[in-house]
Amino acid sequence: MSKILYKSDEEIELIRESAMLVSLTLAEVAKVIAPGVTTLQLDKLAYEFISDHGAVPAFLNYNGFPFSLCISPNEQVVHGFPSDYVIQEGDLISVDCGVIKNAFFGDSAYTFSIGAVSAEKQKLVTVTKECLDLAISKATAGMRVGDVGYACQQHAESNGFGVVRELVGHGVGFALHEKPEVANYGKRGSGVKLEEGMVIAIEPMINAGVAGVKFWQDGWTVTTKDNKPSAHFEHTVAVRKGKPDVLSSFLPIEEVLQQKK
Repeated sequence: MSKILYKSDEEIELIRESAMLVSLTLAEVAKVIAPGVTTLQLDKLAYEFISDHGAVPAFLNYNGFPFSLCISPNEQVVHGFPSDYVIQEGDLISVDCGVIKNAFFGDSAYTFSIGAVSAEKQKLVTVTKECLDLAISKATAGMRVGDVGYACQQHAESNGFGVVRELVGHGVGFALHEKPEVANYGKRGSGVKLEEGMVIAIEPMINAGVAGVKFWQDGWTVTTKDNKPSAHFEHTVAVRKGKPDVLSSFLPIEEVLQQKK
């Protein structure tokens, strides 16, 4: 897919429906994620929840990916396979989810802190989420993808963290991955100009240590080069004049987490 695909207001509302179903799916994950639960159990729950809502998991069988969720514990950056891995107290668990509903795609990710995590992990999660907010603030008509990436990179690196280069955000809506690529690093005023009708997935992947990553032989799993933890947050965002329109939401997830405290 070589060109940018623009969306009408009506199409953006359908993408919002899909993106919000992703948010609600991640909120279902939030209800059960805890020490002693396997990541495969979370995947099964997500598959059933998405199916029950008349949608299809966007990741399942995407280029051969065999699961509904990407679940990446600790030093795994993204694209981790759900497995018999038993979640432990102190883990960071990044959960990435996509759905197809009414032929439109939504995509979002959230990193869960399991119980009492280390100060390093807590700072990483906080800063990565701040990176997402700062990057989204630049997703307005007239700005450029370099402005989005710069906002993320500057905040992450000023806190001593590494910004993953090999994996980037992307256009989304008619397909899971569309143009343009939206890197989490960049130069202000550079790259593709953002215009109304563009919908992008902004997704900082930030490492506690070095920026470098390793790719596993399974063809999917990505881990940090130094085995230090990584965090990942993602929203589906429609570009508007003056103010970005965030189509997914962390509110349902955080309401669940608040109730569990």
